[in-house]
Amino acid sequence: MQDDFNSLTSKLKLNFKNPQLLKQAFIHRSYLNEIKSEKASNERLEFLGDSILSLVVSHHLYNLRKDDAEGELTNLRAYIVKTKSLAQAAKSLNLGNYLKLSKGEEVSGGRNNPQLLANSYEALLGAIFLDQGLEKVSQVINETLFKIFEKELKAGPPRDAKSNLQEIVQEKMKESPHYKILETKGPDHNKEFVVGVYINGKEMGRGVGSSKQVAEEMAAKEALDKLTK
Repeated sequence: MQDDFNSLTSKLKLNFKNPQLLKQAFIHRSYLNEIKSEKASNERLEFLGDSILSLVVSHHLYNLRKDDAEGELTNLRAYIVKTKSLAQAAKSLNLGNYLKLSKGEEVSGGRNNPQLLANSYEALLGAIFLDQGLEKVSQVINETLFKIFEKELKAGPPRDAKSNLQEIVQEKMKESPHYKILETKGPDHNKEFVVGVYINGKEMGRGVGSSKQVAEEMAAKEALDKLTK
């Protein structure tokens, strides 16, 4: 079992006391339907890893950016802890290679699915925490995730379309944009959201994305294009 993960554990300088935890971090729930001997997916570890990730990132930002207000710290944390970022960290570790998927997920490209990769990264953090403790999991996050955001950690996140739209609309119209989910498509593990943004009750933009936040950002970009022409 351990031999399958030699490359990963070597890269992260890990020596798991309980190799079963590491194995479980990569078992997608779809795999349980085909391999009856497996009883648990990585979802509980993902739940734990998500909370640990939020704690470690929050603590790091609190110490690093001493002049930032709560809102600024929250925005930067959200910019770092998002599906695209976590998937990027997962790809740097080749986590997709270790995923245990159903044949259907395999055929549909599950090993490269950003959401599944992000989930596996969080599950791995959960497994490392249980086996090695907080100090080690913090080290892994520093070496895999924070390295991607060295520039943003120093300068803060770039202004996003939603923030820009909020500022412009409040200044010009003294109100805030309103976002509404218009449609959701696809299975639970691979949903697509369609979101509209409304100003004075009028739809000014529409966006599509793998999460509500991504769709809102795309809708805000479309609205900005119309308002700034």
